[in-house]
Amino acid sequence: MDNITALGGDVYEIDTRMAGYSGITAGYLILGDRPCLVETGTSTSAPVVRDALASLGVGPDDLATVVVTHIHLDHAGGVGDIARYFPSAEVVVHEKGARHLADPSRLMASAKMVWGDQLDTLFGALSPTEAARIRALGDTGVVDLGNGRTLSSHYSPGHAKHHVGLIDSATGDLYVGDAAGVYLPQTGDLRPATPPPDFDLQTALDSIALFEALGPQRLLFSHYGPVTDVRATLERSAEELRVWVDLTKQAHSQGMDLDHAVAMVRERTRERYAALSSDAPDAAERFELLSGAPSNVAGIMHWLDRAKP
Repeated sequence: MDNITALGGDVYEIDTRMAGYSGITAGYLILGDRPCLVETGTSTSAPVVRDALASLGVGPDDLATVVVTHIHLDHAGGVGDIARYFPSAEVVVHEKGARHLADPSRLMASAKMVWGDQLDTLFGALSPTEAARIRALGDTGVVDLGNGRTLSSHYSPGHAKHHVGLIDSATGDLYVGDAAGVYLPQTGDLRPATPPPDFDLQTALDSIALFEALGPQRLLFSHYGPVTDVRATLERSAEELRVWVDLTKQAHSQGMDLDHAVAMVRERTRERYAALSSDAPDAAERFELLSGAPSNVAGIMHWLDRAKP
């Protein structure tokens, strides 16, 4: 299948084809003794993921574990569907996200407020997963991949209060979710993901520092793909956060409303990203979908309002 890439170490990147786009959302299959899927993609992507796993020899009763870095719909929207397709799989998530996978009604209601009519096209609906099949992680946890290989979970809020990073003991791969931002492999651009309501600058920077301290060999971005230049990439992640926060602070202190703040920040950050040059319109569209300036600036504004003395 043309949406599967072997990354070595029995790790396979699966393009989940969110809303029909390619190169936006990745799921990863660790094909060990106890096969594990990291990130499901959206609900509408679930059949794509199921077929990819089947082509790699993982049938309905073969998948041992499904792990999500956090419960946003582009990462975990397919959990209920994948759990139904693979009835033997345990579903692993941070404890702050577990109840939303069992009962997605509140999560879907808030997503509807944010995305409106786009919700169905982009994400579909998160189906509930039986509570008995969900394992809630604390600040650290371990997923057994078989043969002594493990996936260790490390709590990394900042992007979202239910976010974890995951490191593979065999490969040194670190699944960064959205905590290190959104990476576009076509252009090498990296941009922060700071949506409301959970964004917090210090927490986000602490998460990036934790990732560096784990000593990963490679970063596997949910958006999108593997990066081997670990230190420089994590330094860039932190720098991007500071740039967006500094600019949004300026707009905030000048009393700008959200629309004007977004326009100002978008204009002042434009030259940082090759994807926003005129010859890469599809890349620009991907950035706006995954790390849109309105969402990023709104998240930082929300944090600034909360942080006021």
